[in-house]
Amino acid sequence: MYVGRDMTELSMIPKSEWTDSELAYFHHSFQQIAPYLNVEGQTIHREIIEEIEARGGLKNSEATYTQGTRQVYD
Repeated sequence: MYVGRDMTELSMIPKSEWTDSELAYFHHSFQQIAPYLNVEGQTIHREIIEEIEARGGLKNSEATYTQGTRQVYD
């Protein structure tokens, strides 16, 4: 389960100040409801994707003993 700032709070700050876990969580959420998003929702999702791309993606380059290569957002 996601524990963090909600979309109401995040909508008031630039995407560049979001954490990687927030970007990952909301990207996944928007991806699941993409067919139902209005223009504003599509714009927010595109901005999230652009921020992820600007950061070079969200994948961990190496797995560790306690963490795999997949981004965990909770």
